[in-house]
Amino acid sequence: MSVSDLLDRAKHLGVMIATAESCTGGMVSAALTDIPGSSAVVERGFVTYTNAAKREMLGVSAATLADHGAVSEEVAGEMAEGALDHSRAQVAVSITGIAGPGGSETKPEGRVCFGLAGKGFETFTETVDFGALGRDAVRRAARDHALYLLDRGLSLVARE
Repeated sequence: MSVSDLLDRAKHLGVMIATAESCTGGMVSAALTDIPGSSAVVERGFVTYTNAAKREMLGVSAATLADHGAVSEEVAGEMAEGALDHSRAQVAVSITGIAGPGGSETKPEGRVCFGLAGKGFETFTETVDFGALGRDAVRRAARDHALYLLDRGLSLVARE
């Protein structure tokens, strides 16, 4: 599904979208807002690169960050829920990961955690290991996966 199709579907359903991004730095919001007419469904985007931003803008728990680290499904879930809670959107996607270079044995380069929250369905999280593709490729892959998740979220909201 193209980004344009995703936006058309959201508009048809009357669903507003929010994003919460860390390692992609706003690439999902940019992909959405590159399409004319996107203001009908893109409610807002949060770029929360630091832990402080995740706490202050999205309400991510300091305990969750301390216990699991910023690159975790737990934080991704709280980011998505926070984007939903701090917006007028009905569906929100989040991204936090290690785009590279770098990483560690437990959190390697290319590991990205995603969250999907929406009105009427349980928050979904997942981790995708894209591998050490290089910073640009990891970020693009994460953006594309988040757009796929938004499409999935629209299907879940439509069931309600």
